Amino acid sequence: MEFGILGPVQVFDEHADMRITPAGAKQRALLGTLVVKAGQVVSPDRLVDELWGEHPPVNAANALQTHIARLRRLLPVHPPGSGSGESHHEWLVTRPPGYALRLGRAGTDAQRFHHLTARGRSLAATDPARSAEVLREALALWRGPALEGAGRGTICSTEASLLEESRLIALEMLYDACLRAGRAGEVAGELAELTACHPLHERFYELLMTALHRCGRQAEALGVYDRARRRLVHDLGVEPGPVLRGRMESIRHQQDPAPGGTGETEGAAGPHPLGAEVARLRHRIEVLSRQQRELADRFERLATDRAASR
Repeated sequence: MEFGILGPVQVFDEHADMRITPAGAKQRALLGTLVVKAGQVVSPDRLVDELWGEHPPVNAANALQTHIARLRRLLPVHPPGSGSGESHHEWLVTRPPGYALRLGRAGTDAQRFHHLTARGRSLAATDPARSAEVLREALALWRGPALEGAGRGTICSTEASLLEESRLIALEMLYDACLRAGRAGEVAGELAELTACHPLHERFYELLMTALHRCGRQAEALGVYDRARRRLVHDLGVEPGPVLRGRMESIRHQQDPAPGGTGETEGAAGPHPLGAEVARLRHRIEVLSRQQRELADRFERLATDRAASR
């Protein structure tokens, strides 16, 4: 059994060779929330907020219990002798003060993704080619946006943002490993697509510029910088950061390793990983701060509505 959240919320039952997808938005939000909080007790109030947000039904407690019952029926039961190690495993349990999903021997695709990315990171310095293979295996687990269709509740939306951030980091590591392995020509096209999909992500521009330069395409590499600069100035009103500017200057002065050289990106042990990490942390803080404010406002309105109804 594996619970999937790297895309639409699904349950993969290997024993029955089937995939189970909750039919309704509320069921998807409920299962997604419980998978994110697997092993932890989630209170009914938090689940109600996750499923209905600012507009819960009048009989929210009963409606939640109905969805809990439906989800229990949806989750497969492993019969004795199925290899599960138990005669029966109850996935969704009631534990004061709420409900919890017990994974048991099951796992999630997000856990596999994190395990593989950690392995890929550990291989990067000594075996970049193998690192790239492992990172591609990790990224292949994604079936779409994280927790797609699971609603916009705080728990699921926050986890989706963090998972997407982890995916971008894994992509950065993948193409850095490819460049270290001397595969600039193989990945230049993929990096061009990434800059189109993530036009404000400076690291992808930097990797693309490096790949093009190592293929002997210096003019195109400098053209990528000009395109990145125009987009950043137009959309954000800011100039490219020091890392991207430094890459442009190094290419302009032919300081980057030539194609077929060592394969190590300039700055691999220098300034750009720290700068990228600071940018990612800043983004994470902004996302979490915004969601915290939204959650506080939501609970304040809920408290006001409840007080007015008494």
